[in-house]
Amino acid sequence: MPEPCQDSPMDRAFAEAQAAAARGEVPVGAAIVCNERGIIASAGNRTLEWRDPTAHAEIIAIREACRVMASERLPACDIYVTLEPCTMCAAAISFARLRRLYFAAYDPKAGAVENGVCFYAQPTCHHAPDVYGGIAETRARALLQRFFKLLRD
Repeated sequence: MPEPCQDSPMDRAFAEAQAAAARGEVPVGAAIVCNERGIIASAGNRTLEWRDPTAHAEIIAIREACRVMASERLPACDIYVTLEPCTMCAAAISFARLRRLYFAAYDPKAGAVENGVCFYAQPTCHHAPDVYGGIAETRARALLQRFFKLLRD
């Protein structure tokens, strides 16, 4: 894998998603960038490997970024994800106070940012990051469709 400064955060998230697919996990990846430090954490789904329903890419990356930054809050950091976060991950992004969320594919079934519960629009949400969706959506959708097609075949 290239040095952290040589790949974009979304490229890193896609690399993590592809690694997750190679492990038989749903191919979702995440990368967290903190100001001038660049990419400080990245992860792919590991729910099957770890037998942990909370082992989504976003959660693992947030945990690592908090460890790196020695803080439970990441207000100077942005997260890049290959799929619109679910409710659990949207809440974790809010609780970590991440500044911005960039995601690739929209998820009408399980997404909770632009779909479903629209977590950040709820009056009980204490922090809503700036959200940018649909970045590299075609690439992300193709990766997911290819993965699920192989499962069915």
